[in-house]
This record gives sequence, structure tokens and C-alpha cells, in this order.
Amino acid sequence: MEKGASDPDPSRQRNGFVGVLYGEFTDTLNDRLRYSVSLTESALSIQRISSSPGRTRMVFNLTDCVGCRAYRGPDAVDVGAYFTAYFYPFKRRWMSAGVSRQRVEQCFRVALVQDPLVNLREAERWAQAIRDASGLQAPRRDGVVYTELRRPCRAMILVNPSSGRGQALQLFNSHIEGMLTEASVPYKLVITEHQNHARELVRKADLSQWDALVIMSGDGLLFEVINGLMDREDWQEAIQTPLGILPGGSGNALAASVHHYSQLPPAWNEELLLSCGFILCKGLVGSLDLVSVRLASRQRLFSFLSLAWGFVADVDIESEKYRHVGAIRFLMGTLVRLASLRVYKGRLAYLPVKGASEPPKGSTRANPPPPTPQRPSLCSSLPCRLAPNASPKPDSRHSANSNHGAITNSSINAVNSKAASPADSLLPGLDRPVPEGWTVVREEDFVLVLAIYQSHLAEDLWTAPGAAADDGVIHLFYVTAGISRPALLRLFLAMEKGAHLACDCPHLVYQRVRALRLEPSSLQGMITVDGEMVEYGPVEAQVHPGLARLICG
Repeated sequence: MEKGASDPDPSRQRNGFVGVLYGEFTDTLNDRLRYSVSLTESALSIQRISSSPGRTRMVFNLTDCVGCRAYRGPDAVDVGAYFTAYFYPFKRRWMSAGVSRQRVEQCFRVALVQDPLVNLREAERWAQAIRDASGLQAPRRDGVVYTELRRPCRAMILVNPSSGRGQALQLFNSHIEGMLTEASVPYKLVITEHQNHARELVRKADLSQWDALVIMSGDGLLFEVINGLMDREDWQEAIQTPLGILPGGSGNALAASVHHYSQLPPAWNEELLLSCGFILCKGLVGSLDLVSVRLASRQRLFSFLSLAWGFVADVDIESEKYRHVGAIRFLMGTLVRLASLRVYKGRLAYLPVKGASEPPKGSTRANPPPPTPQRPSLCSSLPCRLAPNASPKPDSRHSANSNHGAITNSSINAVNSKAASPADSLLPGLDRPVPEGWTVVREEDFVLVLAIYQSHLAEDLWTAPGAAADDGVIHLFYVTAGISRPALLRLFLAMEKGAHLACDCPHLVYQRVRALRLEPSSLQGMITVDGEMVEYGPVEAQVHPGLARLICG
């Protein structure tokens, strides 16, 4: 007969959880195999009871636990009850020095008495205790203030079936659906059907029904969702809805960034998906900066990832023809664009973060003239990414990342007409000169300009290693004309490990800024916001720290 006991010592209690439970249970498949099981605030320890020496003991960290459930057996004659805990610990990758999360479940049979209801209550007691303890042990970054999702969390999950290689729905069914069931996360699955479907949906949705909005796609679908939330009359409350990301596209920049913020080793493909699914199930919520982007047509967009002009935007849009190959499309697009490198003429101005390095050569302060300008140290930490998630060409199949050409007034409602929306207090307006304190880069020939606010621009492009989702900073990079094709390629290759600033390339400039203005002089070119092509012309942007909320770890 199984034993069950608890330690009622108040000093062991935290948030209603009793510090220690102990019990003896049998294996679910073999009643002759017995285990002693103990639960503390940090771990579930399992030891096989045997007369032979060298008894096997397993310890599972509750940080790796997503849930636990109790249930009756399928056989009505069975008086026993069961509880199963689900863990996703790190294990060594096969033939690799890296680690990734792998699913492990531990199931036990409870048969204290011949009364099935008594046994079920005991199984439920253990399941609840494990759930409570694992919630307290969610992985947290030092110095970051988190809130927790409501339990059970009601999630609306939006999936773009055409993103990436068209496998997002299949990946959800094979990797995420079961994990959400294990974590007792009820959800509604919404399949997007056309461009701006997600935007229209969240703009009209009754958000009181949902504790989180989760996006499984590339970065373009989240762009739609954020701008749909900001379109609402109740945008201040709506934008506080926690946002989750599951990688299902080509670039997956935010998913890679969220994984990176969890202080985990790099992951790609299904390993990255499993990591983001785990983070979603743990349910910690932090702040997310948004950047307000104003275009010449007076449209106002809200961006969570990047603003790009030149090489990066060209690769992003032109690589659409290679979408069927997945993330490697960016490498192919990079090689094609390197073969015929373009140079763009324009002006750049920015408001540096207070205490940031002096402006680079060729730059001036708006007023008064600067002291002798110096390049920022290229060894300072915080790089950029150069192959964002892209948008399909106009005749491509539906994708929520799809532009179907540049975003226009007809496809996007301008938010700036709302007096209540957050004020861009740092932006003077495109028809006015930049204020005192801004740095102005004189008329220059650029190969690229990239403003990024997350650590990654793609799964394998670690652009700003020191960035955080809520650091209140736009990480601005630009490359001037004169750089050779091999040197530019070396920068991209170094970016895979976040080492491109250490290349000491004289044509690469990096600044940490609060706001910026870009004024292209070249008649032709492309500008992208979060990988989506927008109208070509003057643009200015400023960061709004912590405006949104992100499910992270």
C-alpha cells in the first residue's frame, strides 16, 4: 500500500505551498516496481525501492516542469489513480556539444486504499503541489521584473499556415499542442486567411476573453497584431495584453531574441520552437519596447523589431522568391545582392543615448558644432542583424508576413489621428529641422542603415548581443560606401556569433539612440519596418520604453 505524507512546518511554506511532500507509489505498468517520491520547493526526487545495492535516484528540477495532471485509469475495475508530471530538461544534443530541451514525463500510480475517490484526491493533491511549486520555479533573469499569466491562461493562438516553408500549422500540431495540454493552457486556434486578417481580428476582438495573444508565424504576423491593438480606441489597455511568440516563419527574429534573453545557448528550427513553447507554458511576462515610426504620408506604425534601408531591406524583400527553402533564403539573397552591391545617398540624424560615445567622422551635432568627432569604439558590446524576416511578393500565396507591395493608406489605418495615442515627444516632424542635441550625419553614401531593438535579426544573426526587450534603446548601425564585398560578407558571417563589431571595420558605425530620422536622396530604394516594406521616403522614429508586454523567460 502506498504511503503519503506532508511536512506542515510553516517555515517551509511559500505562497501557500507546503515545502515537502513524500510518498511511495508504484510504476504505472508494473505494480512490483515501487518508488519513493519526494517533492521540495525546487525539485521532484524519485528513487526506486529495491533490495539490491546502488539504487537509482533521479532528480528533476521544477524549473523544467510545465505541468502535472491527475486522472483515473482507463479500466473501471482499477481503484488506483494516477498523476503525471511533464518536464523539459536540457540534454546534450546528439553528436553536438550543445544542449536543447527534451520532453520527459514521470507517471505514478496511487492506491492508498480501495476507494478510488480517495486515491484520486491524493493524486490531485500531488498534481496541484507540483504545479504550484513549478510555477514558483519559473526561470527568471536577474534584475528583470516579471508578472505571471493568469492560471489557467486563456490564449488566442494565431497561426499563419503559409509562413516560412508553409509548415507552421504542422509544427504547431506536432510540437506545441501537446505541450499546452500538459501545461493546462486552454486556447483557441485561429488560422489567418489573408493579409491583415490578424490586424482586423485583434482590432475588433473582445480582449477580456483572453489572457494572452500568441503568434505562431514569422515576425510579420506579430507586426499585424501590435498595430491592430494600437488601432483600437482602448489601445492603452489593449497593448497590455501579453504577447507570446512561437517561431513558424523564415526569420523568427523575436523568437530567437526571446530564447536568447532566457540566457540559453543558441537554438534553431524545432529546438527553438520547443524552447519558445516552454517559455510560453511557464507564463512569465516582461516589458517590451515599441518604436513609433512616422512616414512622409503621415502614417504612423508601431514596430517591435527593426527599421531598415539599403542592403538589409533589399535582401529581405528580394529573397521572397526563395521562401520555399526557409531561413536559408536570407543567405541566398545576401549572396545575390553582394554580387551587385548598391549604394544609396541620403542623410541620417539621431538622438544619442545620454552618455553614449561621441559621433563618428562625418557627423555633426545639430546645434552647436561638435568637438573633434571620434568614431565609437567598435569593441563596445551590442551588434545588429542583417537579414530580417521578409514579406512575400505580390503574387505569392497568402502569408501574414505578406506586403503585397508597400504598406499604403488603404491597407493600414493611421494611428496618429488618435489624440490619445502615445505622443512622440522626441520627434520634431519631418517638415522641421531636428532639435538641438541630435547628431546629424552629413550627406553620405550608405550601403545600409539598420535600426534594431532586439538581440537577433534572424535565428542565426545575433545582431545586438547586449540588447534587451525593454532596454529603451534603438541600436543603430550603418555601413558607408567604400566597403568591399568580402569585407561586407565577413561582417555578416561574424554576426552569426555576435562578433561583427569586433571586426574593426572602418565603414561600420554603431550608436545607441532614442530617436532617429532617415532622409533618402536616391530616387529608388526600399525601406522595411519589421520586415514589411513601407512607402519609400523620409522616415523618423522614436522608442517608447515598455509600452507592450511580452511572454519571456
